[in-house]
Amino acid sequence: MTLALIITALVTVLAAATVMSLRNLVHCALAMAVAFSGVAALYLQLNAEFVGFAEILVYVGAIAILIVFAILLTRSGETPGKSVLTSGWLAGVAVSAMVFTLLGWAVLTSSALPKEISTAPAAPVKSIGDALMSKFVLPLEIVGLVLTAAMIGAVIIALKEDKKDNSGGQS
Repeated sequence: MTLALIITALVTVLAAATVMSLRNLVHCALAMAVAFSGVAALYLQLNAEFVGFAEILVYVGAIAILIVFAILLTRSGETPGKSVLTSGWLAGVAVSAMVFTLLGWAVLTSSALPKEISTAPAAPVKSIGDALMSKFVLPLEIVGLVLTAAMIGAVIIALKEDKKDNSGGQS
């Protein structure tokens, strides 16, 4: 393992833990974008360029921004004052550590793991991009339209709730 892989993995795991532990939804969404970016960096380090760039475009570029906008448009403004940790957090950490250890042991001792490293199939990003822009251009455009419609729908829902609150207070 290289130092860059270790640093990227640590940043990704810390960002994911931050998402689970923060109470402010905007900060959680931004930490989730960092975790998505870390996963994309891991894919890029493993020479899976298409998957890494798709992770950046879809998750970091679209879904993380959609979540941030949805939170900003629909949140009430106050953060709950409850504690993040409950009384059973230590038991939860112990159980998750045991499950992680058991799953790691099962994967590492599995006979399904290949004994020798095979060469990866050649699927350069250019050929995938050419296929997306020629053979699969219609499904690509439909996905873009569906994501745009979802964003517009979120804005309309947020605006309708705001109008209900304003008219209810004036009666």
